[in-house]
Amino acid sequence: MIEQATKIFSVFFISMLKFIGGPLSATALGLRPLETIFVCIAGMMTSVAVFSVFGKWLKINVLDKYRKPLLFSPRNRKIVSLWNRFGIKGIAFLTPIFLTPIGGTIIATSFGESKKNIYVFMLISATFWAVALTFTFSFFKYMLVK
Repeated sequence: MIEQATKIFSVFFISMLKFIGGPLSATALGLRPLETIFVCIAGMMTSVAVFSVFGKWLKINVLDKYRKPLLFSPRNRKIVSLWNRFGIKGIAFLTPIFLTPIGGTIIATSFGESKKNIYVFMLISATFWAVALTFTFSFFKYMLVK
């Protein structure tokens, strides 16, 4: 029982920091697909909830205070063009794969998106990617073991 709880907590924590690591580690640890999906969604949404509340404060009081960001760096240009093309839907879709849940939430918060929209689109994205990645990794694990 303690071993199972440890596995679930580790997948939850990994999903909070880097979403794609959650389904990968859950598959390696032998969690069932339904457990994996729910734990990964819960991990990502915990990060989204925390950083949508404290994201703007964190950006202003910590990030901007200790580092001077370049206004027109290539990375900033890519983020702004992505936001202009796709808005919150594009950021939410790419957050689990390319961004971290923390980074995607801070970007959405920085552009002034409402918390409701952030929660809804991040939840849809987390659900889609959790199902897709869990079954993809499970399939490859099955093919390698077979």
